[in-house]
Amino acid sequence: MTAKQNQSALKIVPLGGLHEIGKNTCVFEINNEIMLLDAGLAFPTDGMHGVNIVLPDVTYLRENRDKIKGMIVTHGHEDHIGGIAFHLKQFDIPVIYGPRLAMALLEDKLEEAGVADRTELRQVRPRETVRVGNSFLVEYIRNTHSIADSCSVIIHTPVGVVVHTGDFKFDFTPVDGETFDIQRLAEAGERGVLCLISDSTNAELPGHTPSERSVFPNLDREFAKAEGRLFVTTFSSSVHRVNMILELAQKHNRKVFVVGRSMLNVIAHARDLGYIKCPESLFLPLRNLGQTADENVLILTTGSQGEPLAALTRIAEDSHRQLKIKRGDTVVFSANPIPGNTIAVVNTIDKLMMRGAKVVYGKDKGIHVSGHGSQEDHKLMLALTKPKYFLPVHGEHRMLVKHAETAQSMGIPAENMVIIQNGDMVELDPSGIRVAGKVPSGIELVDSSRVGVVGRDILKDRQQLAEDGVVTIAATIGDNGKLLAGPTVQLRGVAHSVNPERFQKAVQQVLEQVLETHGSELIVKGQKGQSTVDWDGLKGLMDRDLRRLLRRELDKRDPLLILLLQGTAAEPQAKRGRSPVAASAS
Repeated sequence: MTAKQNQSALKIVPLGGLHEIGKNTCVFEINNEIMLLDAGLAFPTDGMHGVNIVLPDVTYLRENRDKIKGMIVTHGHEDHIGGIAFHLKQFDIPVIYGPRLAMALLEDKLEEAGVADRTELRQVRPRETVRVGNSFLVEYIRNTHSIADSCSVIIHTPVGVVVHTGDFKFDFTPVDGETFDIQRLAEAGERGVLCLISDSTNAELPGHTPSERSVFPNLDREFAKAEGRLFVTTFSSSVHRVNMILELAQKHNRKVFVVGRSMLNVIAHARDLGYIKCPESLFLPLRNLGQTADENVLILTTGSQGEPLAALTRIAEDSHRQLKIKRGDTVVFSANPIPGNTIAVVNTIDKLMMRGAKVVYGKDKGIHVSGHGSQEDHKLMLALTKPKYFLPVHGEHRMLVKHAETAQSMGIPAENMVIIQNGDMVELDPSGIRVAGKVPSGIELVDSSRVGVVGRDILKDRQQLAEDGVVTIAATIGDNGKLLAGPTVQLRGVAHSVNPERFQKAVQQVLEQVLETHGSELIVKGQKGQSTVDWDGLKGLMDRDLRRLLRRELDKRDPLLILLLQGTAAEPQAKRGRSPVAASAS
């Protein structure tokens, strides 16, 4: 951490969710007590080879684990709860509060990860208040978003009231009839809100975000037009959208076949909690698909973002064991690509079309609306809460800037707001808001096993392999400090025009030159004639000179270099054993 800190001020430290979409994680700290708000994940970019999920760096929480008093969860989306199970493997969280659906989804995740005993889950209903430690009193208020049971929170702290919106929009005709608790927001504003921390995802878009219900007639139209089997894909956690799709399935006399683990899981919990109401007879298992007429089939599936392992992606690639696309099928994408997923989604659409499906997609079709508020929603939030200070969060940098401009247009002075990055420590008290330091921030990568953490060195190796290939060089060195034979050289995935024999001779010359120049320093003979080799020193020198050779001979490419060195006795009496293999990769 840097800069002088005010020990009586409230510290707000976002570890994720700024200058990006996803892994929303925020730390509130005062009086040596930490309260966490959400802990999400993000998905990998194209260059993160073999990475399954991306988490924020939680070094600060590991180092201050004794201060953690609890967590509050605003809703059940993966970018808000998806990281919790991984964090619990590193530190305990005494208690986690959250809405019913979020807690039901989280309970499954914790049990699957084997960390359910590391915390206590407590369900909270709107307008209920919970205490976290001695410093935080948190009131949950209903908001409207693309998932059921979503909340904003009013946080009472020793320095004043902070409102965190969570993800939100103002939907005045919500699918489930649960409207935004505007009254409670206005009451908080009248009493005095020290700071508003607000979702910035759609800060660039003018106007209001349309109601979720506006999608219904457009989906209804596509259902009516579909003559054969109908596939619909959307976010599995978009409970309101799923509810409308199931309502339309009943209207159009289609049986529903649910495909995808996350979709099955969310529907089961949402039905148990009463957020989805439909008869059990509406659903059929996939084994009954062949006995159902095409015009009576609705396949509700995951894969709206082109995720590699999602059901629809495998269907498009013809690798799904039970489902194959055929002519006459209609596929409806009731979701827009999130940033970074556009290419994957477009590729999936192309493959579906090539297999004969009619694919319905795009903003012009009106079959998707965002769950995040636009500029007029943001203005209404600011008008209701009337904050003294403002902190835009949840968005890329340009979104944060736009949101700050909107706040200024509503009368909040520029000096009463800060635009920050992940890891910035914001200090807040009645006298001001300021960036007072920085804590470790960044990312932690988890591979497809969801067990192993992919370090930066591993990711760099994978990127080198993908971009420039790998060069493997193996050599055996005698006790006399000379090569016993020419080195073995293999180039895999390396685009080159070099002559293999000439390249091998060049490698041999480099190794011999290192041995000749530095052999006396690195290979020392003992009293009984045996040699002691400084393998690390020898590897380092050879690796340095070989890398220069590779850049020169391979047109400045930078392949992964694997150097294998093995020692063996040069004289017959010393052939009783081999020195350990010395290997390096760079």
